[in-house]
Amino acid sequence: MANFTLPPNSRVQPGTTHKAPAGAKNVRSFKIYRWNADDGKNPHTDTYDIDLDACGPMVLDALIKIKNEVDPTLTFRRSCREGICGSCAMNIDGTNTLACLKPIEDCAGDVKINPLPHMPVVKDLVPDLSLAYAQLRSIEPWLKSDTPAPPDGERRQSKEERAKLDGMWECILCFCCSTACPSYWWNGDRFLGPAVLLAAYRWIADSRDEATGARLDALQDPFKLYRCHTIMNCTQSCPKGLNPAKAIGEIKALMVAREG
Repeated sequence: MANFTLPPNSRVQPGTTHKAPAGAKNVRSFKIYRWNADDGKNPHTDTYDIDLDACGPMVLDALIKIKNEVDPTLTFRRSCREGICGSCAMNIDGTNTLACLKPIEDCAGDVKINPLPHMPVVKDLVPDLSLAYAQLRSIEPWLKSDTPAPPDGERRQSKEERAKLDGMWECILCFCCSTACPSYWWNGDRFLGPAVLLAAYRWIADSRDEATGARLDALQDPFKLYRCHTIMNCTQSCPKGLNPAKAIGEIKALMVAREG
């Protein structure tokens, strides 16, 4: 499992074990990363033994049960519970995924839960996504066109043009892909990462957008685009089954085509 961004000279150590209620027969242990910048303590792993007969089927159900019934100090993000908002992205059993879509029964042995790797940690399972959102803003993810909209207000596309956006518009910006990418771990301050580059290509590929040249110019940089080494962790980790590596390859192909 990849290292996480931790305070200097700190190590993740065993923490408190919270036992399941007496008489519970279907018990699983959840080993959860804990860190609070305000208490001055090193990161540690707390263990929560949960009666699965009194818990929903997903890892997020267990986290909510722990927070509501066992330890209200546990901190994590969540919202829709339907794999749409991306809030509950975290590393579960060594894989970046969404807690609301990860069945507990798919986890082997004790369920190990950590924040997304190689991101600063705000508290417990909450990563600081400030840089990722700043990078998203930098590619201007909105329609840009100098041509006035038609009188009916719609910029129409053919079915074929619309189909080119499939596999990109579905991205929920959970950043599971970017935080699984070694190139982003090493160069996250300059490499935009697969999530942002997928968002960039979504607008480059949009037939209604008239800023393709400017968008490609903005990506013509040794780091922003070309730090991608096609490792494919991004595609393997996407909980929505998308292919950021393919989108990055399409951008590179457009760069080559216009230079030729």
